[in-house]
Amino acid sequence: MTPARPGGPTPFGVRLAAAIGSRSALCVGIDPHAATLAAWGLGRDEAGLTAFGAALVDAAAGRAAVVKPQIAFFEAAGVPGYRALGATIRRARHAGLLVVADVKRGDIGSTGDDYALAWLDRDGPFAADAMTVSPYLGYGSLAGTITVAREHGAGVFVLAATSNPEARVLQTAVLAEGPRAGRTVAAGIVVDVADDNRTTADQALGDVGLVLGATLDLDDFGITADEIGTAPVLAPGFGAQGARIEDLRALYGTRAEQVLVNESRGLLVDGPDGVAALVTDRADRIAAALGTAA
Repeated sequence: MTPARPGGPTPFGVRLAAAIGSRSALCVGIDPHAATLAAWGLGRDEAGLTAFGAALVDAAAGRAAVVKPQIAFFEAAGVPGYRALGATIRRARHAGLLVVADVKRGDIGSTGDDYALAWLDRDGPFAADAMTVSPYLGYGSLAGTITVAREHGAGVFVLAATSNPEARVLQTAVLAEGPRAGRTVAAGIVVDVADDNRTTADQALGDVGLVLGATLDLDDFGITADEIGTAPVLAPGFGAQGARIEDLRALYGTRAEQVLVNESRGLLVDGPDGVAALVTDRADRIAAALGTAA
């Protein structure tokens, strides 16, 4: 394992590679949607959200590398929801799981920096290991966020090609000027992320990741696997949204081993008592798809 930077914490990419290697590349989404909470007999309050988070964390422990709480579902409950979120993150970290806070933040200057501090400061209120960010104020606007993340041994996952149909027109638009002229917007972001990760070329995985939807054909977005570099890929869309784990190599080619297979709704269909079995099934299928099964 690559050591921590002198005087600093172990980098996120190093910790993520170790977690994937010791468990699996599964990312368990923690999405306490109101309908799911009701189906599980839980309220949309601090007690219900905490119980939901505990069930998902306990099922993921020892099987998945990462859990990804969707912050909106906690935030909808106000301050009690944030208390439940804090309890969920602490439980996950105690279980040895990495936590990606799905917050989709993105802003300029000190505002962006403080978003990063709020979610990634090791002594802060949430202390997640990584956060999702939007580059659509310009990729350069994320520079401070990425710096803050790395100072705390944390990472970011940058939205590049997302599965919502509204995004396609923007993300496939061709840049008319600048250093990425002639590329699609999404492909330009992929190249920018790869460049950022060259500063940590000694790591198997970089600290700056990409969000690339598993239900998409990356060719349609002008993205090639080679350009991804060492970026870890957070790939939503598996399970209920239609993407198949068995297609990992077809979807991501030479970068399939860098993909975090994210699933949320599909793990909830058998209720709280069935989550662990479904998580185990997904971890086994990832190993089989990548040829790493025992």
